Amino acid sequence: MRIGELADKAGVTAKTVRYYESIGLLADPGRTASGYREYDDEVLKRLTFVRDAQAAGLTLKESGQILDMKSAGHGTCEHTSAMLDRHLADIEQQIASLEAARAELQTLRARADVLDPASCTDPHRCQVVGDHAPA
Repeated sequence: MRIGELADKAGVTAKTVRYYESIGLLADPGRTASGYREYDDEVLKRLTFVRDAQAAGLTLKESGQILDMKSAGHGTCEHTSAMLDRHLADIEQQIASLEAARAELQTLRARADVLDPASCTDPHRCQVVGDHAPA
């Protein structure tokens, strides 16, 4: 199949296919006599894996590592599980950070509801944001 058909079947663009080739995720394809790239179903499987891995949060480098291990005949379940654990830990940290930011914003918003706008006389800051205890 040609690049457009491969891209359509995998749900990516032809530009993505060429990029993956340029970084080594996909091998350089054979060419037809007229110079068109020619792909087989194995490339489609590999490309679909990369797309799915990326959708799951893995990087292209991580996808390449898994594919390289598979190509070398190694099992990848433990390696992939460790990667997923790292990504989950990162997401948990991001969630905690976002929850802390939300709590701070809720506190500031509650402060805004009780402050008198007429008492906001400092030309360099808003009384809603920051500590305004006398210096």
